[in-house]
Amino acid sequence: MDLVGNKNIRQAWDQLAAMHGSKTAVVFEDAVGNISEYSYAEFNGEINRAANLFLSLGIEKGDRVATQLNNCPEFLISWFGLAKIGAITVPINAQCLRNECEYIIQHCEIKTVIVESQFVSHYQSEDAGGSQPNILVARIADHIESSGTINFSRELKNQPSELLQNVPVSSDDIAEIIFTSGTTSCPKGVVITHYNLLFAGHYSSWMCSLRDNDRYLTIMPACHIDFQCTTAMPAFHSGAALILVEKYSATKFWGQICHHRATVTECIPLVIRTLMLQPEAPWEKDHQLREVLFYLNLSEKEKEQFTHRFNVRLLTSYGMTETIVGNITDTPGFERRWPSIGRPGFCYDVRIVDADNQEVKPGELGEIVIKGIPGKTLFREYYNNPEATAKTYDSEGWLHTGDFARMDNDGYFFFVDRNVNLIKRSGENISSTEIENALLTHPQILDAAVIGVPDEMYDEIVKAVVVQEENAFLTEADIQGYCSERLAKFKVPAVIEFRKKLPRTSTGKVKKSVLKNERVCVWTDPDPLSAE
Repeated sequence: MDLVGNKNIRQAWDQLAAMHGSKTAVVFEDAVGNISEYSYAEFNGEINRAANLFLSLGIEKGDRVATQLNNCPEFLISWFGLAKIGAITVPINAQCLRNECEYIIQHCEIKTVIVESQFVSHYQSEDAGGSQPNILVARIADHIESSGTINFSRELKNQPSELLQNVPVSSDDIAEIIFTSGTTSCPKGVVITHYNLLFAGHYSSWMCSLRDNDRYLTIMPACHIDFQCTTAMPAFHSGAALILVEKYSATKFWGQICHHRATVTECIPLVIRTLMLQPEAPWEKDHQLREVLFYLNLSEKEKEQFTHRFNVRLLTSYGMTETIVGNITDTPGFERRWPSIGRPGFCYDVRIVDADNQEVKPGELGEIVIKGIPGKTLFREYYNNPEATAKTYDSEGWLHTGDFARMDNDGYFFFVDRNVNLIKRSGENISSTEIENALLTHPQILDAAVIGVPDEMYDEIVKAVVVQEENAFLTEADIQGYCSERLAKFKVPAVIEFRKKLPRTSTGKVKKSVLKNERVCVWTDPDPLSAE
């Protein structure tokens, strides 16, 4: 099924502007509550201005341009503007530090970056003889000058809203390189094509039955695949309105859902848990949400409490950066079987295989592998890393996810855990997620992460890192006793560590590699998805 053909992002946006014109494309609410809005025609004009600016700066087809921006229209404008001239966006997480940025800049040989003012120092050379990329600073007033940088906002306004040059671009050309979070290894650059992005628009709009009157609100980081291929691309593909919130705040989020009349949104477990800590409001069920897209993992108790309190239903989806979209999902027309992650979507074959790459029977545990078309329905490759690409795609073209699951007789998949999160204790495979879900049912536990630590006797033993309520005084024995009533004996944590917070990525995933590698207890900075 070829849904895209040789269409590119430039053609797609020109068609959207012609079809939807004055209809709202983007609504942006910044961190202090200021709201701006763009129509489809206006936003395409801004994208053209960005493309013209990039051309004037000598950026050519195939050049890689990094962006380090918080959620903002400038990210979208740069992303699509670069795509219109065949250049490649390399989004860098706003939480990345200087050394992490340097790794990406060097790996991709980036000569131009678009950043917010607080990130400029990441890209300025510390020694006089060092080289640095051209730095465009976004989201600053027109009169502000900074030595060695270009005022992106001001220069953008000086460009015409009609594209000055049509660079030949194919659907097979690279549109961006997204680096994985690096929670288990050094970050790898996932190569994504124009076809990948346009296919995501088709697929994800089908997945959540988007219509042109939908209003899709997101707080997911713009640098992330979930924002791009589960929210932005399907919203625009459908002619819907994308409501972009700069920063998640648990105290503001539900009010934003109601104020912006959102019909679709997405939540990760961290969002759900921090929302449940907020005091109940009499108006919180007066919303227009029909779908809340959800990504792993949540306990049955948490799911029931959240859906009942806010009168919503969850649409579960499973995917990763390399799979572009949620290849397994609550597909339209089929019942939702919580805690199933759903069934395979169209254009994909999905199997569960054993260590010998043989398909297992229904009910048996194995790795999820996915068959699609690299560069079209799956990522093309890892940038400048053929060894990692060959490790992910086997000789028959199956993408190995490293995630373990079971499938029932009706073809519904049930996620068990990441391979890296499976603890191997004396030959037993233990799901750290199962133990985490048990811990989170404790009324005095706010957060928990479970890892395996080396042990001479058992190979690995179970360790739980726990964040308890401010006024709680739980002991190791208390938690072990609680778990022993809910879990098999070999799953009960042998070691308990108490912390004030857990180290997380910008999308709320616990950095288990950090927990495994730390030799001392280190308090991390507040999570960017704050509970303020």
